[in-house]
Amino acid sequence: MLAVALALAWRLAIFFSAGVGAGVANAVAGGGTFITFPTLLALGVPALQANMSTTVGVGPSFLASLRVYRHELRAHWPLLRALAPATVVGTLSGCALLLRGSPGTFRLVVPWLIGTGTVLFAAAPWITRRLAHVDHRHPARRRALFAGVFAISLYGGYFGAGLGILLLALTALTLPYDVHELQVLRSALSLLITMVAAVVFLLHGHLAVQAVLMLVAGTLVGGWLGAWVVKRLSAAWVRALVITLGVVTTLRLAI
Repeated sequence: MLAVALALAWRLAIFFSAGVGAGVANAVAGGGTFITFPTLLALGVPALQANMSTTVGVGPSFLASLRVYRHELRAHWPLLRALAPATVVGTLSGCALLLRGSPGTFRLVVPWLIGTGTVLFAAAPWITRRLAHVDHRHPARRRALFAGVFAISLYGGYFGAGLGILLLALTALTLPYDVHELQVLRSALSLLITMVAAVVFLLHGHLAVQAVLMLVAGTLVGGWLGAWVVKRLSAAWVRALVITLGVVTTLRLAI
């Protein structure tokens, strides 16, 4: 592969650029893995190593985004604290599946998961109106939120492409917040999932060190830039960007 023969400076620049792009994507809705994972593959990094290196490398994008959302985050801290155990357990379970099983088997359903999440997110306003008579404090919605967070965290620990889209879809259907508030929750949960998985993968080793370092630098820049842009867009534009990114991610992963 020609990309493998690129000079080190060019490889580092490509890794950094992919990190910036992933940071912006993650700040908008998620899907940063869709940028970084294929980039690492194209530059000759083996699939499993690329998967783990991407997880470690994109984590800072969520941290940079949350810095922009730090004031809004305080209001949702009790809910995030309640969701933390399900998030951590789900992520650790996903990491165990990845390290002990076959990634190829699970990745067969990835496009279906992202596609379903995108459809749910797009239909969330209509579904919300249909469920308007049901109190958001209803136990069924609460159980759906916790079960969904566990399932998505498991997926995030395993592969994670489109993680943010799935979280946005879940929270849009179970919580009475507008899209900007959902972005805060999505960013916080994504950060926790990614950081737990990153710790596991760092302890496991077998990372592409150069790629990880450049992705970290790039996602810090992209995460801050993306969150800054999103806060200045209308809710309708943010929703349109989320749906567009979800459709593109689904189609590309399905090919």
